[in-house]
Amino acid sequence: MTNLTKKYRQTLFFFVLLFSALQSFAQKPADPKLDKMPAALETDYALSALPPQLRPGATIYLLDPAKGYYVARKGSNGFICFVMRTAWEWGEFRNDVITAISYDAEGARAIFPIYQDVAAMRASGKFTALQVRDIVVDRIKKGVYKAPAKPGLSYMLGPIMRTYPGKPDKHNVMTMEMPHYMFYAPYLTNADIGNIPDGQADGPVLVNPEAMFLGKNKAPYGYIILLAGEKERAKIVADNKSLVKRLADYRSFMKI
Repeated sequence: MTNLTKKYRQTLFFFVLLFSALQSFAQKPADPKLDKMPAALETDYALSALPPQLRPGATIYLLDPAKGYYVARKGSNGFICFVMRTAWEWGEFRNDVITAISYDAEGARAIFPIYQDVAAMRASGKFTALQVRDIVVDRIKKGVYKAPAKPGLSYMLGPIMRTYPGKPDKHNVMTMEMPHYMFYAPYLTNADIGNIPDGQADGPVLVNPEAMFLGKNKAPYGYIILLAGEKERAKIVADNKSLVKRLADYRSFMKI
């Protein structure tokens, strides 16, 4: 597989499995109150999700914790980027989930509205995290949120990310270097692509966390994930040393 080594994948999954094995050592509960990231830092981090040639024309969304996402810059190429602060599938609010994400035009149309609605519901203070999760699942079941209608991809090429490394029954988070590509794979399973879960075989990885709540083959927002190659990953990290330092200075948990 192009630019994807077995050693790199094995290292990634070693840390995922190690993190799962350490569940008995509970993390300190995270503060559920979100803060407003400095706009310049949030902008640069959001843009880092995209390859350089797409950044000038992309729409940038920033997050106002009191209201939700808003357009900070209107783009022209159909791509959007933003910083995800709530992973709704895990059913909890915390302030230490920070991940740069981008979508093409189809993802912006079909997938991003969930992030917008979740952020708005969280900002309103009227819903618990579990209520937000139940609302999203119910809307997916009723067809309010629909799967992408055509193939496409989300670039997640930021130098670092902090999020959940496992399924929604695992509630620890970690900071990691994992630039990758996500191809839309609605209703797909690991069996469909011949992959053995949990890193036991080399190849693409299927991620579909909402499947836990929707049942087998019923999750419309799955992704086939391909990690950036080792050389590409090394270049991304090297080119973003300043951004990585700014993120670590902003919050210590963003430091590798």
